[in-house]
Amino acid sequence: MKITVAGVGYVGLSLAVLLAQKHEVTAITTTKKKVERLNQFISPIQDDVIERFFKEAREGKRTLNLHTTTDKEAAYKSAELVIIATPTNYDDEHHFFDTSAVEDAIEWTLKVNPNVMMVIKSTIPVGYTASVREKYGVNNIIFSPEFLRESKALYDNLHPSRIVVGCDDTQKAEAQKFAELLLEGARAEEERAGTEPQNIPILIAHLTEAEAIKLFANTYLAVRVSYFNELDTYAQTKGLDTQMIIDGVCMDPRIGGHYNNPSFGYGGYCLPKDTKQLLANYKDVPQTMIKAVVESNVVRKEFIADQIMAKNPKVVGVYRLTMKSNSDNFRASAIQDVMKHIRSNGIPIIIYEPTLEDGSEFFGNKVVNDLAKFKADSDVILANRFDADVLGDVEEKVYTRDLFRRD
Repeated sequence: MKITVAGVGYVGLSLAVLLAQKHEVTAITTTKKKVERLNQFISPIQDDVIERFFKEAREGKRTLNLHTTTDKEAAYKSAELVIIATPTNYDDEHHFFDTSAVEDAIEWTLKVNPNVMMVIKSTIPVGYTASVREKYGVNNIIFSPEFLRESKALYDNLHPSRIVVGCDDTQKAEAQKFAELLLEGARAEEERAGTEPQNIPILIAHLTEAEAIKLFANTYLAVRVSYFNELDTYAQTKGLDTQMIIDGVCMDPRIGGHYNNPSFGYGGYCLPKDTKQLLANYKDVPQTMIKAVVESNVVRKEFIADQIMAKNPKVVGVYRLTMKSNSDNFRASAIQDVMKHIRSNGIPIIIYEPTLEDGSEFFGNKVVNDLAKFKADSDVILANRFDADVLGDVEEKVYTRDLFRRD
């Protein structure tokens, strides 16, 4: 099958690689530099499994039928299936996802290949797919939410917890076929590795319910992060042992010991925008919890900043802008808002961030990638995730809430 994937972020690229094991995949991006690198099997994002697959492809040890292009017309025209995985950033001023890139992909497809099935994988507002079907007068658009972690996206596509596809009653066969394509991609690696098949549940849902599943799932994760962060805020304020409390709470099997590591707040590409979008979808619906989780994240970051400023540092060092270990992405990372609060109180900040150029500035804060100088010049080092190999020798300077030393 000829499949076109619009977008080469972590969602689009992981899907393109997954499907290129068995099918002819064309990925669309907007920059020639990314095209050149991807066509040499060099990943533009940090993802261990994608990088392993690409290395094996370069060495001739793995076949990936993947081509990347900026030629939208050719890519959409030849497709037997179009997957739309373009970014949908949240607009805080207007309180909605910016879906313009999704609609650009739909319009190009309708212009050159109007009857092909389109599957939206981008995160979108509840009710969006039905609205664009009505807007363009078509019914060949369905939706499938992604449940992927940044830097582990291909792993999650190879080992999915579930596959969900949303459609109307006339498209159940097409929705099932798409679900089986994703399943086939996971099975391909199992066959290669000689491992037992996974039990991967498939849910064919209604369009709008599938959109709601995505936003409610991510908001639940944000609730859980906020809960343990507020537990930690209480424990710090009262001089209690946070880890002991969390260990005791999580011994209850109904609660469990996952997603319980305190942080500076939830951040990254998905949770901040998805919680805000769900709150916007509640415009005419009674609620308190959805609003509270969004507000809780703001309060947590302010609390962390206050904790740092109470130490009266002359210079605050920030160790990595990324949200997670082994990640190269710091979009909407919680630590950036903590930095803003500290800087607004006149305290200088220096940043250790190897993905940025040494001596450059990040929102007015100097990047110092000479590790010894960074450590020496920082009175307090702020680390959302603690790296013992790097920071172990200055642990007394480090402020972190990374109690369990895991993502």
